[in-house]
Amino acid sequence: MTPASEQALYQLRDMSTIQWYVIPLLAFVFYIYASEYKKARQTGDWNAIFCGLTLFGMDFINETWNGWVFHFTQHSAVWTTPGPTALRTMVGWNIEIMFMFAVAGIVFYNTLSEDKSEKILGLPNQWFWAIGYAVFCVFVECLLNMGGHLVWEYRLWNLSFKGVWLIFLFGYFDFFVACIIVVALKTIKSKLTMVSILYAIPIIGNIIGLGICDWVY
Repeated sequence: MTPASEQALYQLRDMSTIQWYVIPLLAFVFYIYASEYKKARQTGDWNAIFCGLTLFGMDFINETWNGWVFHFTQHSAVWTTPGPTALRTMVGWNIEIMFMFAVAGIVFYNTLSEDKSEKILGLPNQWFWAIGYAVFCVFVECLLNMGGHLVWEYRLWNLSFKGVWLIFLFGYFDFFVACIIVVALKTIKSKLTMVSILYAIPIIGNIIGLGICDWVY
C-alpha cells in the first residue's frame, strides 16, 4: 500500500475532522440550487438542475470505480486525496471536491448560449465549452498533483502525454458530454431516467462494497 493510500485511509469519514467552513459552503450550494429551482418553476427549464445533478453523478461513478481499484489492488487507487480536508469521504474524494462538483454542472449550463446553433471557433457552443471546461479542470488537477494534494500512482494516469489525455477524456470531458446529452433529451421523464441511472450505478456499487466486501473506499 502506498504512503498516500495509507494517509488517505486515515480519518476516512471521520466526523471529528469537520470544519465550520463546511456550513457556509453547504449554504452556498443550497442557495444556488434554490435559485435555479425558482427560475425553473418560472420558465419551465429544469436543465440547469439536471446538469448539476448529472455532473455530480458522473463524479460519483468515477470515485466509486476508483475505490474498487484500490480494493482489488490493495496498492493504490488511480488517484488519492491524502491531504488535509474537512471530511474525507473516499480515498480520492473529499467534501470540498464534492461541493465543487455539485455546482460545476450548473456553471456549465449557464455558460451555454440560448441559441443552440451558435458556434465558437467553428464548434457548436456546447462542445466548445465542454472541451474548454475539461481542459481547465485538467489544468487545475495537474496543479493539485504538483502540490501533493492529489496523488497519481499509475503510469496511465499521470503528467505524461497519454496520462493527461486519459484524465481529460475520462476524468472530465465525459462529465460534460453527459450534461449535453441530458440537455438534449426532450422530456422531463427521460432526463429523470438518465439521472436516476447515473446515481444507481455508484449507489449499487457502494452497497456491494459495504454489504458484501465490508468496505467503501
